Amino acid sequence: MAAINRLFAHLVEFDGSDLHLAEGYPPKVRIHGIVSEIPGEPVLDHETLKSMLGEICDPKAFDNYLNEGDLDFAYEMDEQSRFRCNYLKQSRGLAAVFRLIPNEIIPLEKLGIPDVVKRFASMKAGLVLVTGPTGSGKSTTLAAIIDYINDHFSRHIITIEEPIEFVHPNKQCKITQREVPIQTPSFAQGLKAVLREDAEIVLVGEMRDYETISLALTAAETGLLVFGTLHTNSARKTIDRIIDVFPADQQDQARAMLAGSLKGVVAQQLMRRSDQPGRLAVNEILISNTAVAAVIREGATQKLTDVITSGRAEGMMLMEDSIWEKLMEGKVKPTEAYMKANNKERFVKLLPPEDESIGNAAGG
Repeated sequence: MAAINRLFAHLVEFDGSDLHLAEGYPPKVRIHGIVSEIPGEPVLDHETLKSMLGEICDPKAFDNYLNEGDLDFAYEMDEQSRFRCNYLKQSRGLAAVFRLIPNEIIPLEKLGIPDVVKRFASMKAGLVLVTGPTGSGKSTTLAAIIDYINDHFSRHIITIEEPIEFVHPNKQCKITQREVPIQTPSFAQGLKAVLREDAEIVLVGEMRDYETISLALTAAETGLLVFGTLHTNSARKTIDRIIDVFPADQQDQARAMLAGSLKGVVAQQLMRRSDQPGRLAVNEILISNTAVAAVIREGATQKLTDVITSGRAEGMMLMEDSIWEKLMEGKVKPTEAYMKANNKERFVKLLPPEDESIGNAAGG
């Protein structure tokens, strides 16, 4: 048994999400959003950590990591426990972060994702973006959407991921999962190939550069339903980010393409619960309509707040409204709501006296 499995077992036993290992520090785990040291574990020296990391990794890939300093892959400890692994180097030497991947794909209902998101599953073509900061549950939500499609429709779905996290069995759909850089060199190369592979739906694990974003827009325009992710925390920032990757002389064309192909944005954050252990998802939902398309073409994304507010009957929701709902239901504390809100004015007056300095420091 790999030596590191003992630390993975601790993470699983205490319902944690991440294991952090770094040379010169003791092992740490993130449990319900809080990072803390594992009791009784010693500081990791170079040889111990190198041995731990090398034991669960392909030898050639590990040599590349030692030379280049970065590596992503997935590791399966047993049938119940898979991990997304990221190897890196830091000021004291080697380091790694491991994210526990749930064994079962959690349905959208259990994740607390608004029912309106299911509408995207039935669309024939276009671009749907699930966005949020690192660790906000984007991959979990996307896996739930793909699983919903797999249960209710008969389509060919291709996923391009780095690494493959959730393994999808074929149910109603034929699902082809490709890992960067093992089965395809890059997200962009994988997207180019999709157009020749009789796909109807493609999931792009990360839209991080101009080429990938440009190809995703083209695929959405030519009849594919494209799901992708970005590290943005609101619909407005998502649209701005996409346009900003294009050179200035191509941005008008990019706005026209996005206005025509965007079907929706699901921005997501995780909040620490106050009513029970754990975290819950809050979402901003943008569903494209004529008003949204016009705003994108004009480059007037500052108007999106009003468009989302006026689109509540269609299922649209601002992040602040989603956070407010959870606060009024007693599921989160005012300080947590304030910290996660994009527009903090609504929440600053609810901060308890001992936390008012947070609002003052943030200009609330």
